[in-house]
Amino acid sequence: MAKDPVCGMYVDEGKAAYKTSVGDVTYFFCSETCLRTFERPEIEIRNLKYLVTFGAAISALVLAFSFWIKVLSPSQNNVLLFALATPVQFIAGWRFYRGTYDSLKQRTANMDTLIAIGTSAAWGYSTLVTFLPQLTGEVYFDTSVVIITFILAGKLLEEVAKGKASESIRRMMDLQPRMARVIRDGEEREIPVEQVQVGDVVVVRPGERVPVDGEVVEGYSTVDESMVTGESIPVDKKVGDEVIGATMNVSGMFKFKATKVGQDTTLAQIIKLVGDAQLHKVPIQRLADKISAHFVPAVIAVAVISFLAWNFLFGKGPVFSLTIFVSVLIIACPCALGLATPTAILVGTGKSAENGILIRGGEALETAHKITTVVFDKTGTLTKGKPSVTDVIAASGAKEEDVLRLAAIAEKGSEHPIGNAIVQKAIKRKLEIPGASSYETVPGKGIRAEFLGKILVGNRVFLTENRISTVEVEPELQRLEGEGKTAIIVAHKGKVIGIIAVADTLKDYSREAVEELHKMGKEVVMITGDNERTARAIAGQLGIDRVLAQVLPQDKANEIRKLQGEGRVVAMVGDGINDAPALAQADVGIAIGSGTDVAKETGNIVLIKEDLRDVVTAIDLSGYTIRKIKQNLFWAFFYNSASIPIAAGVLYPFGFLLNPIIAGVAMAFSSVSVVTNSLLMKRYRPRIKGKEVEMLAKDPVCGMSVDERRAAYKTEYKGRTYFFCSPGCKETFEKNPEKYSK
Repeated sequence: MAKDPVCGMYVDEGKAAYKTSVGDVTYFFCSETCLRTFERPEIEIRNLKYLVTFGAAISALVLAFSFWIKVLSPSQNNVLLFALATPVQFIAGWRFYRGTYDSLKQRTANMDTLIAIGTSAAWGYSTLVTFLPQLTGEVYFDTSVVIITFILAGKLLEEVAKGKASESIRRMMDLQPRMARVIRDGEEREIPVEQVQVGDVVVVRPGERVPVDGEVVEGYSTVDESMVTGESIPVDKKVGDEVIGATMNVSGMFKFKATKVGQDTTLAQIIKLVGDAQLHKVPIQRLADKISAHFVPAVIAVAVISFLAWNFLFGKGPVFSLTIFVSVLIIACPCALGLATPTAILVGTGKSAENGILIRGGEALETAHKITTVVFDKTGTLTKGKPSVTDVIAASGAKEEDVLRLAAIAEKGSEHPIGNAIVQKAIKRKLEIPGASSYETVPGKGIRAEFLGKILVGNRVFLTENRISTVEVEPELQRLEGEGKTAIIVAHKGKVIGIIAVADTLKDYSREAVEELHKMGKEVVMITGDNERTARAIAGQLGIDRVLAQVLPQDKANEIRKLQGEGRVVAMVGDGINDAPALAQADVGIAIGSGTDVAKETGNIVLIKEDLRDVVTAIDLSGYTIRKIKQNLFWAFFYNSASIPIAAGVLYPFGFLLNPIIAGVAMAFSSVSVVTNSLLMKRYRPRIKGKEVEMLAKDPVCGMSVDERRAAYKTEYKGRTYFFCSPGCKETFEKNPEKYSK
């Protein structure tokens, strides 16, 4: 059984008459109305506005002639009410009849069935009273037209609210530029973005959006990636850096080579992932689905039994019994039940996408908040994955600058990562690095070079073999190695002049992420192939609880399985490629993305940025979404459970009988309240407050995030400063400041 993405009802895939495909995903619908709403939501909203206006105008007249205007005889008045109510019943209410017909063809019943039967009973009984003189009693034309109008109004509010819920994804879709400037045959041409091919060189000027993904080949600029990655501060881009399609070029002009186009771009992949997640069921929804599948037939049965009981058992007659019948059908309409989970998922996944977090499907969304243990891969996840110089220590009689400079001279021609780290450190300190007259690499030991004497750069064994004593620096060597660092000894002219320590440094915010996970009560584990000493040194810096060291890549999944065997709910955080088996084994795999190829990552959750604070946000947002789903389901179940007996007349002996019109209002209100509760999730802010830049402003024209401290474009209007992401937005604002300053 599939689930109608519009109304939430169950649909038998084998019998479904209405379905459509988006990409490689097929969606099934219970009626043509739901299909049309899914395909063209803006037209559906427009049509609902017309129908609500039409129904409201007729309802006002029907109510006036039913209760206040008494210029006609009762029989004439009934004919007039029939003439007014019938168009509402069969024009405004036609969608309910069509929905009922579609569901009956599939041998099921849906929400439209309840509405159609209930309003038809009220209209049909009133019509018989109007045209058959032998029947006497009240007419209920006001009941049918007002109920239809209220339900349509509720549907309109739902559609508008759901539109707001998916606003962030729609904004992403609107970010895609229509045109791109490419260089072909030596000339710059403007072409539709759909015609850009991999390998094309694309030109982007200040204030323009990047049309597709690519790699910068010329120029320098800063790019606002906030709408795709969630990163609020513009990112500097230089030759060799990757750029993401739909992001905003803030300052300089640059050229880039297209690497991803069409459906392969990061933006297209994000939209697909989020769209899929919004329509996938979470396990908690199964209870609601099971109940909903049997709910409609049960309600019809309760309504019929109530009618028969009041009419024949209690002798209240057909008019009173019909009121009960209609009230039960209308108030029990399970719209709120169908909307409880999808609306919360819609807002939750949209909110996560705004923060650069992509959640694949409902199961990951529900499981994430149950996580008890978070396992981090070390290299490339907690650390940057490449060595950098952490310490430069001079021996007695030497200077730090000389130690670093001579080591860099020896390593200048080396391709080893440690050698490159030493050279980069020297360049950063603006030291002069002339070329050595000769150099020789000794694999696994070090490097020998000539520059104003012999330079040796390497480990203890290398220097001992060259008859140079390391006794003087031995205490520092042991201290640095105890900290998990690689100590490189530098000697010149037969004497040790100092030590350079190299280590894989921690990523930004990794310590903050671990601390916050501890505050949330999560156990944090680090898994690595490094030796125990190095691993524990890194773990000590981060405050990590447990270390799994010297674990081969193929054995990481077994370690995850052992943790699960201890009763833990495990999240694995890794790069999504080397850690693929462990990510797949974990209850929730969290893949660290780089802004590209996000759809190919192994994880259930993909973090577009390499910011480990997003692990905290993903878990926290998952819990927040599930809490909202539980709130929605509780109120939907509670509402139906409490309202059906009242509608059936259990309080009548105490002087209270539910009017069908009030039942219609209550049913519409319950649906709107569920959607509104879900929309409150839009107020969510990341748990780690440091993620929010205090000086962040919003471009009043396009809505992009702008850091006030770095904003290149701003203007004053009525005593207030407005900041802009591009000169184009500033110019648009200045042409009509009254419009955008609101």
